[in-house]
Amino acid sequence: MKKYINSVFLFLIATILFSSCKKDLLELYPIDAVSNVTYWNTENDLATYNNGLYNQTTNNDNVPILWGHSTGNDNNSIFFQDGYTDNMASTVGYFAAIRSGSILVPAAPQTFGYKGWGFVRAINVGLENYNKAKIAQAVIDKYIGEARLFRGWFYAEKVEKFGDVPWVERSLNIDAPELYAPRMSRDSAMDKILADLNFASTKLPDSWADGNAPGRINRWGALLVKARVCLYEGTWRKYRGLPNATKWLTEAANASKELIDKGPYTLHQTGDVNNDYSSFQRALNLAGNKEVMYWKKYQTGVLNCNVQASYARTMFGSTKSFVEDFLCTDGLPINLSPLYKGDDKIEDVFINRDPRLRQCILHPADSKILGYDTVNTYPRFPGMPAGLMTTTGGYHVVKHFNPAYIGQAFNTGETPAIVLRFGEALLTYAEAQAELGLITQADLDLSINKLRTRVGMPKMVLTNIPVDSRYTADGVSPLIVEIRRERRIELFNEGFRYNDLKRWKQGKKLEQITLGIQWNAAAKARYVGASIKTLVDPVSGKTYIEVYQGTVYAKPIFDESKHYLWPIPLSSLAENPNIKQNPGY
Repeated sequence: MKKYINSVFLFLIATILFSSCKKDLLELYPIDAVSNVTYWNTENDLATYNNGLYNQTTNNDNVPILWGHSTGNDNNSIFFQDGYTDNMASTVGYFAAIRSGSILVPAAPQTFGYKGWGFVRAINVGLENYNKAKIAQAVIDKYIGEARLFRGWFYAEKVEKFGDVPWVERSLNIDAPELYAPRMSRDSAMDKILADLNFASTKLPDSWADGNAPGRINRWGALLVKARVCLYEGTWRKYRGLPNATKWLTEAANASKELIDKGPYTLHQTGDVNNDYSSFQRALNLAGNKEVMYWKKYQTGVLNCNVQASYARTMFGSTKSFVEDFLCTDGLPINLSPLYKGDDKIEDVFINRDPRLRQCILHPADSKILGYDTVNTYPRFPGMPAGLMTTTGGYHVVKHFNPAYIGQAFNTGETPAIVLRFGEALLTYAEAQAELGLITQADLDLSINKLRTRVGMPKMVLTNIPVDSRYTADGVSPLIVEIRRERRIELFNEGFRYNDLKRWKQGKKLEQITLGIQWNAAAKARYVGASIKTLVDPVSGKTYIEVYQGTVYAKPIFDESKHYLWPIPLSSLAENPNIKQNPGY
């Protein structure tokens, strides 16, 4: 964003603009301070106010929409949200608890939880004042569009977690009746959310002329947010037999198609199939990248993060489940392809596989290339002598890894975070069209096959979709299975998998035991001193690392009657008796 509003100015704005007007002050406006009566005049006034909204989104915990990284707290990074899912094996208790169904009703709002309402108040204050500006309505509408994009996006995130929400669209005084109102129904809230996103995606400019520096979210970004929200709602409804699923899926398809057809974005592609997928996601400066639609910049003296340091600790590793989902180079799943070499040793899993696997997970031969300490054997596990980095199950994540930041002092990182990228639009369009039963080969060529071509993989052919027996119990067509697989691979570690499993009503996948690499005689000899626990796979008879064995997360439970929504904290229930707890808690 162009400006970070300092704390003094924010306090001044909060004190003067957010307070109710005092009619007994004889309307004598101070000439040396910001006044709610005199402030809203120029485009700069509106832009400056909205800069404050962008500034609030740097707190992922309170405002989890423009996901990036948080100062000091690695867990808040967008990179690690797959810790809730079957993509990752996290040693961070908060992620593992939700992943395993151990979530309890919190006393107060939890991480990424039922909070951040001050952000909504700030938006509503702006919406009550933007039209006071003495400028063209089209200019005013740009800033209204920003505010409504943020409000719709924020509420959509709350609906995804909690269902019904306390919808508020005006600034409230302490005695406002809305403070004690029940939550608005999901149906009504989603209609209001769609109205906000529709306004934003038509009134925001095609470009803010900021060169993606990064600056502000444009109309194309609003279309991507709209497509994301509508895809979630459409599939949520479809797989629960709720009304209007087609409406929401159509909105998702139309928004993503408009972006694809008319927007200025394309995939990052140089012809290097072994690097193009991840190279731009490891870059420090993303200005001008044709795939990146909005990103967060971290810069010493402005805002730093600590996310890269997490790659040097035993916090996260990927799972056997995720690794096995990558297709072989003939376009077939591993259980159908004659090219699959098995997993007797970690190097075998990379042979004849989608090049994105090696760009996501560390191949031992790449240790030197990525700047790892090559004196020792990689992957490494707790208990092994010396060495810099360890992993939970052997599948060490390197998708966003930048060796330049390993070893830096705490909280001095400058790793950027990609919030919106064009590749998501391609996946959304393909899925929405498939769920509507309208997809054609031309649609696949416009979407999924562009992603596959970037990494040199065979195209998806509508008349020749493989049937993966591992997914027949999911109750969806082989085409839907393959589109979901593509999404899982392409968007790994970008914060999508948890919401995807929820909207598909596939929470039972979180009950799978979390396994890592095969642990045979060769592995024991190779990884001397490793402190791990194992499990014999009853299907193959092979032994694998079992990440959570011996912990409270070892036997995950997903209760279909409650775990698709999170619980309302006890403090919120006490403050407003008209708010009722979500079912099952």
